Amino acid sequence: MIKIFRCPVSWIGLLFLVSCSGPVGSEPVEVRVERVLSGNSLEVRDLGEAGGAKRVRLIGIEAPDLQQNPWGNAAKQELERLIEGQTLLLEWDIEREDGYDRHLAYLWRDGKLVNEELIAGGYALAQVRSPNIKYDRRFTHAQEKARIMGQGIWDSQTPLRVHPSDFRQNRP
Repeated sequence: MIKIFRCPVSWIGLLFLVSCSGPVGSEPVEVRVERVLSGNSLEVRDLGEAGGAKRVRLIGIEAPDLQQNPWGNAAKQELERLIEGQTLLLEWDIEREDGYDRHLAYLWRDGKLVNEELIAGGYALAQVRSPNIKYDRRFTHAQEKARIMGQGIWDSQTPLRVHPSDFRQNRP
């Protein structure tokens, strides 16, 4: 015999809040950029902590590979331009690291989400990677606008013809 238990709505809401909350200590961290590695990766120093540079992979974007001319270098240069000489904030989501020993984060500059700016300018694709989906709607909206406007990789004269992940898989 199966028993059905009824939970008051307040218990369900509490359970939902606890299960969906982010990692403990997920306050944004102020950083200084050491160098940009690609259109979606960089090295930073935490301004509140002693230690070496940390590699960071921007969440929610897929920038062209550096060898995908002209878009790989264009994405890297745009990221450099956006963050040059700026005090930046890293914001975490559910997963804080990937399998390549990189921190996963959203990057903020002057109240603007850099990840989103790269997508909106046509320098990167929106890339959903669960469970880090906090800003996916914003990213998808920015990508649709860039596509409609023919920005960057969406330019009809010189479009990005191969998805970056497919490009990396098919390289020798």
